[in-house]
Amino acid sequence: MTAIKVAVIGVGNCASSLIQGVAHYAATGSSSGLIHERIGGYGAADVEFVMAVDIDARKVGLDLADAIFAAPNNTTVFHRDVPATGVTVMKGVALDGVARHMTTAGPRGFIVSDAAEPDQAAVVAALRASGADILINFLPVGSQKASEFYMECALEAGLGVVNCIPVFIASDPAWEARFRERGLPIVGDDIKAQVGATIVHRTLSSLFTARGVTTERTYQLNTGGNTDFMNMLDRDRLSSKKESKTEAVQAALAHRLADENILIGPSEYVPWQKDNKICFLRMEGAQWGDVPMHLELRLSVEDSPNAAACVMDAIRCCKLALERGESGALIAPSASFCKHPPQQFADETAMRLLDSYLDEELRAAE
Repeated sequence: MTAIKVAVIGVGNCASSLIQGVAHYAATGSSSGLIHERIGGYGAADVEFVMAVDIDARKVGLDLADAIFAAPNNTTVFHRDVPATGVTVMKGVALDGVARHMTTAGPRGFIVSDAAEPDQAAVVAALRASGADILINFLPVGSQKASEFYMECALEAGLGVVNCIPVFIASDPAWEARFRERGLPIVGDDIKAQVGATIVHRTLSSLFTARGVTTERTYQLNTGGNTDFMNMLDRDRLSSKKESKTEAVQAALAHRLADENILIGPSEYVPWQKDNKICFLRMEGAQWGDVPMHLELRLSVEDSPNAAACVMDAIRCCKLALERGESGALIAPSASFCKHPPQQFADETAMRLLDSYLDEELRAAE
């Protein structure tokens, strides 16, 4: 079985955790921490990174195996011995992928490489030359124009896409139709964590509903010290992120809350937290006889490894779709692994749909 060949757009903490993980599973043969050990016959070690793009001077020109450990990345290093990939990180386009305050934040922010930016034809040529099957979008929150640039490149080069950020592509009918017309699959938008703030919030919301508790108000406030949280200090870049996270929770409630009764989104950048994300969650509801009850929860997770398990499954589902000749948004994988999919389902329903989707391969082989 050949490897799944992947191009990475944005060599930040999420890319670091994903690439470390592939090396870890290849070296250990372990399945601990995986949601699915195999999808379409592919294990976690069957992913090969064949192209990488970034704009930071500390990463551009390095082998990808070295770039994932370069500043400003600050996620947990759980597998230092990542073999050289032979992939040199290419300078990408900036567009709106770099917030102004990130370039004046010193070493914690971005130091934009002075190498020439490629045009679309150059990126498409590089994607084709790499032999990539799938493009992963790991750009910063708010990178609308930059994401659209790389989506155009993926469409022209003939790649499937896993859109890990809250720029709406798979869930936008116009973009989804373009992937469908080109015979290419896409999983999106805005990757969930394995066990993160949104999935916990959705689970608790479903629990309230199942036990007859009316949710009246809720908030989810998050703090962290990675470049994602620094980037989101620019509140103008947050609209799609807040919509994605809010709609993910609203979809799990029995009744939609008025805007003034729900607040979900990043709260503050705390540099010393690095890639650790802390979620403060509160739910207020009414039980039997309209007696009030309150729930408060504090969740602490390493942010980027927490997303990697879902990205790994999304990559393999996208590859499976390519092999099946499927195109457009992949409904079950997107609902299972993303906060803002084209169709929202309760998590239990989404996982059943995913199981049925994956079982099609087994049924076809019988």
